[in-house]
Amino acid sequence: MGPLTQSYVHGASPTPLIGETIGALLRRVTAEGPGRLALVARHQDVRWTYAELLRRSEDLAIGLMALGLKTGDRVGIWSANRSEWVLAQFGTALAGLILVNINPAYRAHEFDYAIRKSGCRALILSPGHKNNDYFASLRSSAPEIDAAEPGRLASKKLPKLEIVIRLGAETTPGMLNFDGVAKPATDEERRALAAFGAKLQFDDPINIQFTSGTTGAPKGATLTHHNIVNNGFFIGEAMRLTPEDRLCIPVPYYHCFGMVLGNLACITHGAAMVSPSEAFDPVAALEAVEAERCTGLHGVPTMFIAMLDHREFGRFDLGALRTGIMAGSPCPVEVMRRVVERMHMREVTIAYGMTETSPVSFQSAHDDPLERRVSTVGRIQPHLEVKIVDNEGRIVPPGQPGELLTRGYSVMRGYWDDPGATAGAIDDAGFMHTGDLATIDAEGYCNIVGRLKDMIIRGGENIYPREIEEFLYTHPAVADVQAFGIPDRRYGEELCVWIRRREGASLNENEVIAFCRASIAHYKTPRYVRFVEAFPMTVTGKAQKFLMRQAMMQELSLAEEKTA
Repeated sequence: MGPLTQSYVHGASPTPLIGETIGALLRRVTAEGPGRLALVARHQDVRWTYAELLRRSEDLAIGLMALGLKTGDRVGIWSANRSEWVLAQFGTALAGLILVNINPAYRAHEFDYAIRKSGCRALILSPGHKNNDYFASLRSSAPEIDAAEPGRLASKKLPKLEIVIRLGAETTPGMLNFDGVAKPATDEERRALAAFGAKLQFDDPINIQFTSGTTGAPKGATLTHHNIVNNGFFIGEAMRLTPEDRLCIPVPYYHCFGMVLGNLACITHGAAMVSPSEAFDPVAALEAVEAERCTGLHGVPTMFIAMLDHREFGRFDLGALRTGIMAGSPCPVEVMRRVVERMHMREVTIAYGMTETSPVSFQSAHDDPLERRVSTVGRIQPHLEVKIVDNEGRIVPPGQPGELLTRGYSVMRGYWDDPGATAGAIDDAGFMHTGDLATIDAEGYCNIVGRLKDMIIRGGENIYPREIEEFLYTHPAVADVQAFGIPDRRYGEELCVWIRRREGASLNENEVIAFCRASIAHYKTPRYVRFVEAFPMTVTGKAQKFLMRQAMMQELSLAEEKTA
């Protein structure tokens, strides 16, 4: 194929799409190598073969169905990276249930919204993570839990939530224990589950992932077996994974990076998933790579920087590393060079996508020149289409920026219970409008050049200013607020808010930060808070965030970071 004449690419491929549910996939891969290593969770002393992973996932599926959960019911999972999270991923799929991923950093306000919006009938949760007490958040929304019979919660604020299942050996009023629900099943129960699973369809919804919307409230991207099985498979193909590979996954499972680029890339290739710790810790990740002889390692740029810059980095033998993915935010040239040279990841790839597209649309190849891998996000994934369009929806010539639109098997079913937002995102031709500004060159390499909307990417986490603004408006002393991003050497961007106080009200920076920390995820807490009498505005009354950004950069003596 010659050079492109317009910014449209399609991933023609002789490799067919996989027409299996997650359950069928897991059964097939297990049958091909039941004794292969499937999961290592070093912080829990877990080492499971594929046969054990399937057996335990079946136990959970059978236990959940015994509680009365039916096909299509939603089950929330609120936990950092643990082996039980992986069992929930595969157990719910075997049972035809829809797993609702809840960010471990969510606070009470966000947790309450996610549970209500998705209509979860069941919730699996750990006691908490770091300084975040999940049980306290649950009680603030459903105080009835303390007096409830386990499995029979009746809550005014969370009317659909009936079943709460906690991790750990301790007992808590109103809650079932995970190990009790996932107790060993009989052979007869396993046969019945297999027969039930054969009736499930790969286009059934299987997963809801909340992605913050510019209108304030997060939206639940609804993904199918077909979406994430195939995306995981082709990601693994780009990494050249085999059953001999062991992939270190320090990125969170709740995010596509962990559960698709990590877990499903492994499962589709019979490779081993290695979890170094509940949350990212540079030493734990390095120890896992050395001890397990990992051949692959995932991370956002800040994770790789933390490992490379750690004072103990030199004592680890990382010689088994070959591949991995750096994604989540722009990848600086020098960081990529250091990863290739000092971590032996000569085949490291860059991936680009969004939750709504399962998530990866573009990925660099293992043998792309380093300059290509750094300055672009690679070429189109198999079986997908992308076009770059101008404001009128017309395809632009190669090299000209416009909005990136994706079509194909990876596009979500829609936003859960939000047909309006779905219609606004997926057009009549089936293209997902990403909101990202991009270019595609004559050879088909894509470069992300900006965002149509003012989303902030802080260390791989997406922050939507409107959501932060909506939350801060709930503070009685806040009359008006504007949130925006400013460059940061460590995280790529940091969140800044400008606030106009209500007349006669008092409010200081520490109070704003404490208010945020109490109710929203830590990464959404502003790094900078300023109080102003007015915002720079256009003639039509729109706040000019670019002027606020310039003013803050001048105040803080910041310059735009160059990433390529």
